[in-house]
Amino acid sequence: MPLRLAVRDIAFFERPVRFARPFRFGAIVINATPQMFVRAEIEIEGKGSSTGASAELLVPKWFDKRTELSPEQTVWELRRALVIARELYLSQKGFETAFGLHARVIAAQVEACAREDIPPLAAAYGPAEIDKAVLDALLRGAGKNFFEGMAQNIAGINARLSPDLRDDDIGQFLSGRRRLDRVAIRHTVGLDDQVEGKGGVADGHENAGARYFKLKLNGDPEHDAARLTRIGNQLATLPHDYKVTLDANEQYADLAALGALAERLDRDSALRPIAAKLLYIEQPMPRDITRQSPLGSLAGRDLIIDEADDSYDAFPVARALGYRGISSKSCKGIYKSIINATRAAKWSGAGEKFFISGEDLTCQAGLCVQQDLALGALIGVTHAERNGHHYVEGFAETPATEAEAFLSAHPDLYARDGNIVRLSIHDGDLLTGSLTSPGFATGVHPNWSALSPLEQPKQKS
Repeated sequence: MPLRLAVRDIAFFERPVRFARPFRFGAIVINATPQMFVRAEIEIEGKGSSTGASAELLVPKWFDKRTELSPEQTVWELRRALVIARELYLSQKGFETAFGLHARVIAAQVEACAREDIPPLAAAYGPAEIDKAVLDALLRGAGKNFFEGMAQNIAGINARLSPDLRDDDIGQFLSGRRRLDRVAIRHTVGLDDQVEGKGGVADGHENAGARYFKLKLNGDPEHDAARLTRIGNQLATLPHDYKVTLDANEQYADLAALGALAERLDRDSALRPIAAKLLYIEQPMPRDITRQSPLGSLAGRDLIIDEADDSYDAFPVARALGYRGISSKSCKGIYKSIINATRAAKWSGAGEKFFISGEDLTCQAGLCVQQDLALGALIGVTHAERNGHHYVEGFAETPATEAEAFLSAHPDLYARDGNIVRLSIHDGDLLTGSLTSPGFATGVHPNWSALSPLEQPKQKS
């Protein structure tokens, strides 16, 4: 039974995060970026007040890759998206379901951001982060964990934003969900990451025993084929089976370039260790070109969209173009992920294969990785990209007492490594058992007094 609520306050905080190694994807290299935190205070109709939290990195040049913008300008967009969303959420009157609140504001959010030249994908960041904190507060106030609460559709998710579905489609999908006990990590290999030898892709200490690998592409078929050959030679030495996915981050200019890569994968024997293990190719072309380019003969492959997923109708549009899948990321919106998972299940029932994948860009130890992991474990994502633990040392700049609190609350998900508390990976998997405490996948909140207020972005003049 959905519960209704009213949002009484929303506060934003941040903390710097330094990377242990550079991460290059597309045309950007990241060495550090802030992590943003949301604290939401709500009143649940008939039940009193409750507080929830969420977290996410403020990552440059992913939500908006326009070349004329600096990395700092794209982070400014995310800050503005948060501030605009806060104003919209707090302006809502009366009680509403958690999803109903989201549905009330999402169109106005996109419109308000567009007036400041903030694209839809970046605009959605604000509601996505607030929604997670509101849901955490709702579940805590109701005394329910994420999995039981969502199975009962406590958030009131319906088809008002997805007219291709019926309310019953969503309700039946949620009621049939069972938490995955384990989710395999997919180890990201960035464009600047070492390939061979110690510290390379086949180094078990480096890849944490992963059986799944996500390989970044730079958009040049010849360069990518040569690099994939090197990576494939290394992965072929693993003592266990493996699977790979490829992620171009919009770097392939058009269908011709993508077709050239596909032909190499089909015909080049040196690429067989990659091609034979390939699950799907993620977001090969720029989002605008994607919408204008039916895949044609390439539709026989499993291709998915990620950056092109900037609206509730993105998956149906991509399906019509020949795409088979779409990514789930909590930074794009938990409700959209659930809607898209419902679609994938419904469409697959007609005999074709459609799927939703777990792709992590901004997850770090603590709230963010837990909430994104729980979302995937709910909707059936059996393996998820987890580059946060690879590029950042444990809890990074988080105070030791806070990291210890997360370790104590989630001993199956974290472990002490010397003086560092870091993600604990069990034979290539993350365990989800401790994500069942009341709230959205967390038994502890950040130490708010140890955080700085979010740097306030000024409105464009």
